[in-house]
Amino acid sequence: MRFHAPRQRAAVRTVTAVAAATVLLAVLAGCSLGGGEEESTPGSQRVVVATHGSWNMDRAVLRAFTEETGYRVQVKPAGDAGELTNKLVLTKNSPIADMVYGIDNTFVSRAAEEGVLAPHEPADAIGAELEPQDAEVAELVTPVDFSDVCLNVDDTWFAEEGLEPPSTYDDLADPRYEDLFVTPAPSTSSPGLAFLVGTIARYGDDGWEDYWQRLLDNGAKITSGWSDAYQVDFTAGGGGGDRPIVLSYASSPPFTVPEGGSEPTTSALLDTCTRQVEYAAVLEGAENPEGAQAFIDFMTTQRFQEALPENMYVYPADADVELPEEWAAHAPTAEQTWDLSESTVAENRDVWLQAWADLAQQ
Repeated sequence: MRFHAPRQRAAVRTVTAVAAATVLLAVLAGCSLGGGEEESTPGSQRVVVATHGSWNMDRAVLRAFTEETGYRVQVKPAGDAGELTNKLVLTKNSPIADMVYGIDNTFVSRAAEEGVLAPHEPADAIGAELEPQDAEVAELVTPVDFSDVCLNVDDTWFAEEGLEPPSTYDDLADPRYEDLFVTPAPSTSSPGLAFLVGTIARYGDDGWEDYWQRLLDNGAKITSGWSDAYQVDFTAGGGGGDRPIVLSYASSPPFTVPEGGSEPTTSALLDTCTRQVEYAAVLEGAENPEGAQAFIDFMTTQRFQEALPENMYVYPADADVELPEEWAAHAPTAEQTWDLSESTVAENRDVWLQAWADLAQQ
């Protein structure tokens, strides 16, 4: 989990490690924490947003949108980015919403190819460097935020064990780190899929399967989702786990600053990151395309962009937005990420997942 004119700094919320982990678990595990509106709201005054289950925007921000435009937001969570895309494709002849937020760069090409999305050019152009490489796809979507999916390590555990932590993909397959790594599966997890894409970008078509075989032979543990990996198996996740290396995000370390402390107990390995960009788009055949366009325009404003880190735990697409202090201090983004084009992922995703499943089942 791929964002300045002087800006008023967003208030920094002090969170203990346990409380932060609880909130982060709810967000990344796919729980809707608010934002829905009553079904009785007239359709012309309501914007229905299909999104992933990690939606968690401050209601005060949504009220500001309503006050400005008269539209109320109704949120319809639909699982992770893959599930969300599948649902939109299956219902494209009778759209379940006016717009979508949360399709990422591993699935956006599929949504575009299936004719699910309608063109819209936002009022404020932000995040140009985050737009899809395919110009036709870029005309359909607006970058809203990004995350850097990276390996995270429990620095306290490694210090106590007197073992130097890994720093690269290659290190992860070293026998010194046998049985120390846990990751969600790419077949059932959005960050897991981003990690798979990153390893393919790093090792290429001819080398990624051999790399994954070395990981599995070195005792890598596979879970169904991020919450199991981080909250249960990771030694710093609060669940008494025994794995000090986990796949998570560059934004995770600030949430491990202990109460009364000033430094996180974990760190992200920035040489192992894959950039995950989330987009918003109007749905083709939407009942209220004007409302959808208005909300997408609002998502690119300072008010919405500043609220993203502390509510969605992602980096804003607008590079001019100042991050919270703890993020600025402890959650730098990667200078270089291991990425593949959206079209390359779309063309090869199913083949890669089948090859990965065959390796994992051996």
